Amino acid sequence: MRLFILIVFVSCSVICQAQLPGLHINKTDEKITIDAEMNEAVWKDAEVADKFKQFFPFDSSFAKAQTEVRMTYDDNNIYVFAIMHNTGPRKYVTPSLRRDFRGEANDSFVVQFDTFKDNTNSFQFGTNPFGVQREGLVSNGGSGAQSDLSLNWDNVWYSEAKMLDDRWVCEFSIPFRSLRYKDGLSSWNINFYRIDSHNAERSTWSPIPRNFPLISLAFMRPLVWDKPLSKPGENITIIPYLAARSNKNYLEGKPVDNAASIGVDAKVAIGPGLNLDLTVNPDFSQVEVDQQVTNLDRFEIFFPERRQFFLENADLFSDFGGEGARPFFSRRIGVTRDQSTGQNIENPIYFGARLSGKINNNLRVGLLSMQAGQDKGNGLPSTNYTVATFQHKIFARSNIGVIFINKQAFQDSVGGDFLIAPQKYNRVVGLDYNLASKDNKWNGKFYYHRSFTNGQSDSTFAMGARLAYNTFKWDISATAMNIGANYNPEVGFVRRKNYIRLAPTIWYNFYPKSKLINSHGPGFDFDIIGNKVYFDLKKIRLFGVTDYDFNFMYRVRFQNTAQFTMRLRQEYVYLFSSFDPTNTGSEKLQIGTEYINNLVVANFTSDARKRLFFDIATRSGEYFNGHRLNLVGSVNYRAQPYAVLSLNFSYNKINLPAPYKSAELVLIGPRFDFTFSRSLFWTTFVQYNNQINNININSRLQWRFRPVSDLFISYTDNYFASDELREGVQYQSFQPKLRAIVVKFTYWLNL
Repeated sequence: MRLFILIVFVSCSVICQAQLPGLHINKTDEKITIDAEMNEAVWKDAEVADKFKQFFPFDSSFAKAQTEVRMTYDDNNIYVFAIMHNTGPRKYVTPSLRRDFRGEANDSFVVQFDTFKDNTNSFQFGTNPFGVQREGLVSNGGSGAQSDLSLNWDNVWYSEAKMLDDRWVCEFSIPFRSLRYKDGLSSWNINFYRIDSHNAERSTWSPIPRNFPLISLAFMRPLVWDKPLSKPGENITIIPYLAARSNKNYLEGKPVDNAASIGVDAKVAIGPGLNLDLTVNPDFSQVEVDQQVTNLDRFEIFFPERRQFFLENADLFSDFGGEGARPFFSRRIGVTRDQSTGQNIENPIYFGARLSGKINNNLRVGLLSMQAGQDKGNGLPSTNYTVATFQHKIFARSNIGVIFINKQAFQDSVGGDFLIAPQKYNRVVGLDYNLASKDNKWNGKFYYHRSFTNGQSDSTFAMGARLAYNTFKWDISATAMNIGANYNPEVGFVRRKNYIRLAPTIWYNFYPKSKLINSHGPGFDFDIIGNKVYFDLKKIRLFGVTDYDFNFMYRVRFQNTAQFTMRLRQEYVYLFSSFDPTNTGSEKLQIGTEYINNLVVANFTSDARKRLFFDIATRSGEYFNGHRLNLVGSVNYRAQPYAVLSLNFSYNKINLPAPYKSAELVLIGPRFDFTFSRSLFWTTFVQYNNQINNININSRLQWRFRPVSDLFISYTDNYFASDELREGVQYQSFQPKLRAIVVKFTYWLNL
């Protein structure tokens, strides 16, 4: 009851903010050519959004480099014209000519549309002075998590940009059919933001306090239509593909496997706010290979979803639960792990459907069903995955959500008849409350989930809470979780089970008058995990604790966008199962042993506006019963605008006493990203990982010959990094394991 009262109090205790004037948009009958030229008469009469306020480095003054935005529309499109003024002669920064750039150190202009006025979800469209496009989806109100902005979403729109003597300009044409919105609304919510590399300045039209994210949707202004919008016209998109592939598995000694496939995706607008995604025999071979990491963890590592089919309204499905305990993780569908290389590989999907979006301004729904094929090599039967979810808005920006997940095997064994196996199922039901106050100071989540598997009913729950309070000087949050011993979301992601967790964090921020430092401040946090947590004050001891860490922290943010963070940490681990601290198959530490370690964790990210920029991190000090020296990071050189050369690295030197094996683990991943134009890209990624004795080469050529239509040529190769005796067979270094080449053609067709 106390928890419920707290939730209601926090949700209702919001600061009423005065609504800033909006931008009026009027319809035009004039034909508009997208050429970054203000030749059309309508631009002269259009209302101007100007007087942008700084977001960074300060939020108390107008931007040094001002921006002007004009808008109009016709029956089919929204048009945007923006002028980005400069403070003097200058050069511009772009990561490359590849679309969907991101980062704080490049030049760009972005518009955000909150078409349902819920201050929770938005569409993003942006470009840079080189005319490179980016589009994305913002979820969770843009509260600050990296996943709140997905740039993997693609859609059709048009833009052009030009660099002039004292400014750069851009012009957009965004089809109404590329958006989702409710008909009859007289206004949307909107904001514009600009990143200016020359002044290391970020500015917004509707002011946003700098202690919140730049993409925050809590501080929008109205876009007022001259008359309410009518329903959009028919919106049906067909995306067929053709693919041919050739595979050679050298470890199994099989002949070359050549295959061709054909399939189709479709996107159908069901009303103005709902979208139906359909797929038959989908192929995800154009998705880039996962970047490898050195795994010294006792638990599974989380990799994000990149496949287009799952991206629109992805938060409706993927954001239930909390950190390390998600009831639904879309990468469980159509992806499996190759046992010989450790790489994630595609598992065939027969067909699938996905309905998602808004029923009205307050209610969002999602329904997904996919039938995955059997995988004989990894022992997977054909399986149906069904997910149903809804989310209802309450108060200013909060919502309540419910999710149901059903995984059902369709055969008793691989190769069996295509029949339902009634005993082979896994189900999860969950309830979430997501808190977001109107002024964005309070954010949080409260959830309870339960899994259902045949023969298992005890301790199958997951529950948790997170509450965060953010002001100009204080950043305070706390997380509490309780995961049952038999909680089993097979289509989800759970790092571990059978634990109780408490993890509060507090930061204080100073804002000095300095040309070097933008902000800095100390912090403290601790994270305690156990199956029973209570204190014996006489012996100053914790009973039932399996892990804890205490951290004294300090962070510095520089005016040139560089950042530094350091923490002094003490951590404790109790091994409830035997564990090899090098994850190389050597001698294991015994179950029931415990370790207290002191170490340093630090990270520095340099000024990414420079052609040569880098980030480096360390987690070094005591490690179980030994010591560890760790360095991880990347070095990047930008041969602007046509190439970015990168070197990702991870080095771990682990010294353990006998009889345990010490190890020197090296992961090096050079990457060559060439962008010959805004439509032709070639990326080659090499990964050497001596922990899994593998060298992986992935090279991908992409030609975007028209909007969202591509030709891909992808080559993947895996080799032994050193000599290895495996199952009685001696393999030599650089001996091939698995080789594949894929050619794929996709075409986006609007009907």
